[in-house]
Amino acid sequence: MKDEREKLVERLFSQGYIRTEKVKKAMLKVPREEFMPPENSSHAYLDRPFPIGKGQTISAPHMVAIIAEKLELEEGMNILEIGTGWGYNAAVIGEIVGKKGHVFTIERIPSLAEKARENLEKTGYSNVVTVIEGDGTTGYPDKAPYHRIYATASAPKIPEPLKKQLKIGGKLIIPMGSDYFQELVSVLRISDDDYQTRNLGGVIFVPMIGQHGWPEQD
Repeated sequence: MKDEREKLVERLFSQGYIRTEKVKKAMLKVPREEFMPPENSSHAYLDRPFPIGKGQTISAPHMVAIIAEKLELEEGMNILEIGTGWGYNAAVIGEIVGKKGHVFTIERIPSLAEKARENLEKTGYSNVVTVIEGDGTTGYPDKAPYHRIYATASAPKIPEPLKKQLKIGGKLIIPMGSDYFQELVSVLRISDDDYQTRNLGGVIFVPMIGQHGWPEQD
């Protein structure tokens, strides 16, 4: 599996998805196969998303790389993730921010939150990633403000609590839109009330369900 991981990372680097050494090292280190259902783990280094249950997916590696690069992470940062899934993305981000930093990640589906905790424990990332069960659209004020916030699900609009929990100078990366049209958006907090927004291109994510997201689907 390590050989396959190295080949995928080199390909993502040559394609321009991975641009920095810190993201490259993190994606070489984190074993994606440990964050996937056993029936799909042999396909861990195909660059595609896979179902992980409850209508959720593990993101394609190139999308994990894009988000990690766009966040412009530094060691020691305080990070908030919305949408834990089985914990792979949080582990990659945790690897980059290191033991001096921390990733707080919110998952609304209890069984996924529990599985993510197990996966993070067995891969050695439970010391840098904390999984919280709850509504990610309201953020996690207990550990705010955050240097960076990012979401792995698409919202109808940018949840106000997430904007308010950003440090001044902090950055939020979030997909926005419906099933049919989504854009990855970067938000930079300039001051208490000023935010600078930039469109980073089209994406496809599962919907963000919650008080400041989409309603629960039948």
